[in-house]
Amino acid sequence: MKARQVTPFVVAGALAAAAAADSVNFDNLKAGAPPTGWTATKTGTGDAKWTIETDATAPSKPNVLKQSGVATYPVCFKDDTNLKDGVVEVKFKSISGKEDQAGGVVWRLKDSNNYYVARANALEDNVTIYDTVNGRRTERKRTNMKVASNQWHTLRVDFQGSHFAVTFDGKKALDWDDVTFKDAGRVGVWTKADSVTEFDDFTYSGK
Repeated sequence: MKARQVTPFVVAGALAAAAAADSVNFDNLKAGAPPTGWTATKTGTGDAKWTIETDATAPSKPNVLKQSGVATYPVCFKDDTNLKDGVVEVKFKSISGKEDQAGGVVWRLKDSNNYYVARANALEDNVTIYDTVNGRRTERKRTNMKVASNQWHTLRVDFQGSHFAVTFDGKKALDWDDVTFKDAGRVGVWTKADSVTEFDDFTYSGK
């Protein structure tokens, strides 16, 4: 069988794509304080509490980003991001919560009241995608998947034009098409209500 040739252009393109990815492991940030370079806030009411903490189980030790307050929708986004099309991925661990045990990612975020969000829920064992418009969250699609609490999981969203694909622990969860937010925006992480959730290895790429 004749070996398939790979042109230098293909190799260069793959390397460029890999190099374009940025990752935050929170290990160089001060423990006990909100992450510098991020807006640690909420959608709705309540008191979100976003802090850098140490966790011996962290995928990349020692630090994680932890949300331990109670608010309608705690959200924390990276200030210097502005992506229209790309990928956002995070590792998260749901620790506790009587009302909710959620970990999510946001993209094309305009502000704390306008963004897309995909989240996995350890109380409901499902993965769901929403849009949040003027502070109002609307469910668009969900799928049932086992989301174990106190275990690290990986949640990823690929977004290109009007098409979004959500992956959970390496498995396809759901696809959705929408044009509510067409422009580039920030990316970040999200929880709900009384969810105590940790995040690590926040990765994003695109333009």
